[in-house]
Amino acid sequence: MVKTVIKLTGLAIVALAAYLLAWPVPIDPVAWNAPKSAGYTGDFLPNEKLKALEFLELDGREGPEDVAFGSDGLIYAAVIGGVILRIDPASGDVAQFAKTDGRPLGIEFGSDGILYVADAYRGLLAIDEDGTVSVLAEKTDSGSPIKYADDLDITASGIVYFSDASTKFGAQEFSGTLSGSLLDLMEHGPNGRILKYDPATKTTTVVVDGYSFANGVALANDDSYVLFTETGTYAVHKYWLSGDKAGQVETIMENLPGFPDNINNNEDGTFWLGLVSPRSGAIDALSDKPFLRKVVQRLPASLRPGPQRYGFIVRINGEGKVLETLQDPSGGYALTTGAVDGPDGIVVVSSLTEPRLGILPK
Repeated sequence: MVKTVIKLTGLAIVALAAYLLAWPVPIDPVAWNAPKSAGYTGDFLPNEKLKALEFLELDGREGPEDVAFGSDGLIYAAVIGGVILRIDPASGDVAQFAKTDGRPLGIEFGSDGILYVADAYRGLLAIDEDGTVSVLAEKTDSGSPIKYADDLDITASGIVYFSDASTKFGAQEFSGTLSGSLLDLMEHGPNGRILKYDPATKTTTVVVDGYSFANGVALANDDSYVLFTETGTYAVHKYWLSGDKAGQVETIMENLPGFPDNINNNEDGTFWLGLVSPRSGAIDALSDKPFLRKVVQRLPASLRPGPQRYGFIVRINGEGKVLETLQDPSGGYALTTGAVDGPDGIVVVSSLTEPRLGILPK
């Protein structure tokens, strides 16, 4: 009996080793050298300013990934379940404005009053004032499918710049935005890109590509450049649209202490940047070990690196200078994707997973 148990245990160990070493996984990790994180020091010293948040409930919905103020003074929020909510910040009343039948992420109103939506499942969408949804782009003009539309912004002339976070790990194909993003970050491949939709010609073209999970997108108020975040390298980049540097990319922030997500511009020329989670020491330690990253990917999901609860948004200028940070180390309102300035000096804070919307009063 003892010999049988020993034999079975040995076989189980061999089977487990074979699984961890050879079982197929969807990622093909790329070796890179993660910069050593300085943590929450310097410009990023911890504070508890986000603990002052007040909240708007979402009528049972979750995950207000991005928000925008309409000309009607109401808050529009993109939530899980393919829904755009319309919220009265004064009364707290919530109504469904539109349903995309996908997963809306970044949203912005154009000067034409249309709500433009980066939908991770469906591509670039437009929603009119009656809530009617139209698909503007689900692939580029070259035929490349848009698998993970993430965030966007619109020029005064109506041109839409938006991110396709991963051309490999599509959000719908890989069971949702979070699981798709974790796969892409674990692989660290050059799968992200920034796209441009021109409403005059109805064309969709690639602006820049080769980034590790291209994410947040925000234009300068004069449309001279567009900022975009690269989640996989903890960086923010600037792509010049006009002037002597037109067509060039500059890195204006790097080695951030967390994973950058959305970025939104403000009337004063500053930008709100969301850090959705602190950096993972395990992911950084494995950055130059692609084989081990495959082994980790074979572990149960609960044992793999994932986001940590921490609230963190940063106000920066167009050169990447940190002007202020708002944090909640306790993670009371966590997985903060970004923020927008609202009327009367309020700041509306969005989240990947929370069941409510954060409002920071003046």
